[in-house]
Amino acid sequence: MRLSLTRNALLVAGLSLALGSCDREAANPAQEQGALAGAKQSLVGEIDTARAGELLPAMNVTDLGGKVLNLGALQGQPVLLNVWATYCAPCVVEMPMLDDLADDLDGKVRVLTVSQDLQGGEVVAPFFAKMNFRNLEPWMETNGELGFALASGVLPTTVLYDSSGQEVWRVVGDYDWSGAEAREAILAAVENTG
Repeated sequence: MRLSLTRNALLVAGLSLALGSCDREAANPAQEQGALAGAKQSLVGEIDTARAGELLPAMNVTDLGGKVLNLGALQGQPVLLNVWATYCAPCVVEMPMLDDLADDLDGKVRVLTVSQDLQGGEVVAPFFAKMNFRNLEPWMETNGELGFALASGVLPTTVLYDSSGQEVWRVVGDYDWSGAEAREAILAAVENTG
C-alpha cells in the first residue's frame, strides 16, 4: 500500500510539473496557423544526448479506435517519439512541424506522437480533425506513465530512438522541427546507427 501511495504521489507531482510547463489557459488550444508561425520564433529546446542508450519503454498506447500499440515492439525502424497534450501551447505549435517533418523523412524514421491528455479521445479527436494532419496518428496514453518512463515531466518531450530501440538523443521542451538542423540531426543519427 505504501508503494502505491508513493507512486500516486509521484504521478500527481509529475502531472503538476507537466501542467505547469504548458499554457492551460489558452483560449483556443488548436491555434490558427498564423499564430503558430509567429510562435515558432521562440522555441528554446536543445538536443541532449545525456540519456543515450536507454531503451524505448515497452508501454501500450491506444488510438481513437481502441487499437493498442506496444512502443517496445517498434524496434526495427528509427522512431521519433513526441509526448504532447492539447492544452500545451508549445506542443500545439510543434505538431504541424512534426507532420511536415514526417513528410520530409519519407519513411526513414517513424514520427509517433502520443497525447498525455487525461480526457483522451474526447479532446484529441477534435484536435486532429481540425488540424487535418497528413502523417501523424492520434495515439494516446492517458495515465501519464509515459512521461515517468521517459524520466521527463515536461511537455513536450521528444526522443529519437534508433532501429534497435535505444535512445540517441532527446529534446525536452519546444523545438523548431521545421529547420534544417532538426532534419540533419535526425538523419545523421539514423545513418550512424544503421
